[in-house]
Amino acid sequence: SPPGPGGRIRYRTPSSPDLLLLPADKMRRYSQLPGAGRQDTLADRVHRYRGVLLVVLAPLALVSLVLLLMPRAPAGAAQRPLGGGAGAAGAKKYAVIFDAGSSGSRVHVFCFDGNLDLVHIGTDIELFVQKKPGLSAYAQDPREAAQSLVSLIEKAKEVVPAELRDQTPVRVGATAGLRALGAGKSEEILQAVRDLLREKSSFKNQPDWVTVLDGTQEGAYEWVTINYLLGNLGKTYADTVGVVDLGGGSVQMAYAIPEKDAEKAPKPADGEESYVKKLFLKGTTYHLYVHSYLRYGLLAARAEILKAGNANGYSNCVLAGHQGQYKYGGNTFEASAAPSGSSFSECRADVVKALKVDEACTHMKCSFGGIWNGGGGAGQKNLFVASFFFDRAAEVIYGTSDSSTVLLLKINFTLLLFLIMHF
Repeated sequence: SPPGPGGRIRYRTPSSPDLLLLPADKMRRYSQLPGAGRQDTLADRVHRYRGVLLVVLAPLALVSLVLLLMPRAPAGAAQRPLGGGAGAAGAKKYAVIFDAGSSGSRVHVFCFDGNLDLVHIGTDIELFVQKKPGLSAYAQDPREAAQSLVSLIEKAKEVVPAELRDQTPVRVGATAGLRALGAGKSEEILQAVRDLLREKSSFKNQPDWVTVLDGTQEGAYEWVTINYLLGNLGKTYADTVGVVDLGGGSVQMAYAIPEKDAEKAPKPADGEESYVKKLFLKGTTYHLYVHSYLRYGLLAARAEILKAGNANGYSNCVLAGHQGQYKYGGNTFEASAAPSGSSFSECRADVVKALKVDEACTHMKCSFGGIWNGGGGAGQKNLFVASFFFDRAAEVIYGTSDSSTVLLLKINFTLLLFLIMHF
């Protein structure tokens, strides 16, 4: 959403505060922008604030799943009377969503009325609390991974009335951080989380409500959400927009392609997800190219780039004078500057190596790493980029006091440049 009262923008990032306060002079400039006083359409507002909007698409997708679990009949849902209300329209219902990402864990608590319209919690549309690191940081200790969610559970319990908790569904959706750990370790962490929710949350929970979303689900949910908000669903594929979501552990690319291209899509290798997802939305069939580039999210790719250029014990992408280590996915990587400082050209070469840009392409068109890019076309003529694309831009525009973020901005933007060039 656009800046609210006081000029506050909430955004999600592992190295920045939850609330960014815009200086007064920037707020004045914002208010003086052309058209600031006119009434925008929904599509105008979505387009203008698309970076902020897309940051919350993953939890919104999870909310849609929770709504399927919530019966509309008063007897079967988590509800309580509202002042003066009666019947289905006069009851509150709650849903608790955990977004377990690569860079951190977040809890969203939503409140609904009897018609499943959102009701404010205090002054906000939801309770939102985040903490870092994410579950994947505890790869060697599943119990500790689950325990990292305790403080978030307690925050959720403060919002949901005690008498409604056992009727309030709680879902946990993990993403690329756990996917990268492999089936064995990720399942151990998921089971520890299931045990924690059963023993300590008091919320309504089921084992299959704690899952790892696959990459195609992430990409497809985001594509559907943004095209719904833009009013594109039901139109031809050429009238839709594509989505690129740069997360912590992976990058999702999704856009609609013509049926003839979908029929020619290469078959995925064993164990890999299909390139094309068929959706039927508002009377229209869409063939969606979706791919999740695992290990190329901002945090995971940083590790890949450090590995690619650390032959001499230092990285060409780390700024002069910095000596340290980088931890990701249970592994530690040397992250120290070269004696001569950083070098853009050599850092670029490390990024090219990490992205496997020169890997053989067995398809007509590839992005990088030998991955089919969907063939291009009208469905990707307009792209909405999300998550860390927005976060890093915000840090450059508004600044940050986090020295580790400043030191790594060079490696981040080198990666962003290549991702944009090769999609």
